[in-house]
Amino acid sequence: MPVKVVDASVLAAWCFREPRASEALEILRGSELHAPLLLAYELTSIARRKSIMLPENRVALEEAIRMAFAVPVHWNEVDHLAVLRLALAANVTTYDACYLYLAKKLGAPLATFDQQLARAALMG
Repeated sequence: MPVKVVDASVLAAWCFREPRASEALEILRGSELHAPLLLAYELTSIARRKSIMLPENRVALEEAIRMAFAVPVHWNEVDHLAVLRLALAANVTTYDACYLYLAKKLGAPLATFDQQLARAALMG
């Protein structure tokens, strides 16, 4: 089973049934998924933002976040000093650098819909 580092853009697209949900499912399917602990906070923040924008969908959004956390993900700590250095070198946020760091550490591809992050991952 191939190892992939998954970011919030992909997992959120799938669990919140966003326009790229089917594409996200194909990326997730059949992979051993890894993510920094940050992913949990990002998904929760997305659910909060969507709940504020669409309060009538709160129950569905809570179910979506439950689904996301049911996905088997290997949660990983990151070296924050290394993340800082990588963020500066790649000119990305420290949040994005957490995913880059983990992908680099595991020697695994990064599954993301964020084009800037995808470019940074390719430049590696």
